[in-house]
Amino acid sequence: MKKFKRIRKLKDYRIHSEGRGILITSFVIFALINAPLWYFFPQNIIINSIVSIFFFVLYMLMVNFFRSPKRIFPGDVENVVVAPADGKVVVIEKVFEPDHFKDERMQVSIFMSPMNVHANWYPVDGKIIRSEHQKGKFHKAWLPKASTENERSLVVIRMEDGREILVRQIAGAMARRIVTYASAGEECFIDQHMGFIKFGSRVDLYLPLDADIQVVLNQKTVGNETVIANLK
Repeated sequence: MKKFKRIRKLKDYRIHSEGRGILITSFVIFALINAPLWYFFPQNIIINSIVSIFFFVLYMLMVNFFRSPKRIFPGDVENVVVAPADGKVVVIEKVFEPDHFKDERMQVSIFMSPMNVHANWYPVDGKIIRSEHQKGKFHKAWLPKASTENERSLVVIRMEDGREILVRQIAGAMARRIVTYASAGEECFIDQHMGFIKFGSRVDLYLPLDADIQVVLNQKTVGNETVIANLK
């Protein structure tokens, strides 16, 4: 396997590409609702103002959800697992991973609320050896059974030294669409977007048992910045 080169050039997206169509459509719909109110009923200033403020706040929440800050991991990427998502650590435990490894792994799970950035980053440099979508239910994302029963995607990354990391994007009660950019056979790098989960969910990491976990339960994470673990 050839030496992976770290990618440094990134587009400075202010709004994630996954949200642009939704935001444009929503803006048109909101305008079509509000404009007639002010045109045909200009005397109803209070009611029109309440409706306009409501749609403005709703629209700004949508803009906030689809924000996509430019981030470059500041440290050395060798033997480091970086947070794939913004959110809060809700699981750190040894579990049996049934889909790929079929043995025990350390699981670290990050829950994303609707207020978090919902872009997902690759946690390590490597080559994607498996990427697939798995249909399922829509339990609340912080529940343990969400990892195995919810709608989800599975991405397995093989690092240069042969070790493998599994990343699972999981839909929640609100999140009904998972976008995964990973394709088997492609190289991937820290600093690159792995995908996007729309409207709340979580991301699971499955690491070697000897991984030195650097986070604790309920700790807040910043995607592509917080170190999740050091690999021995």
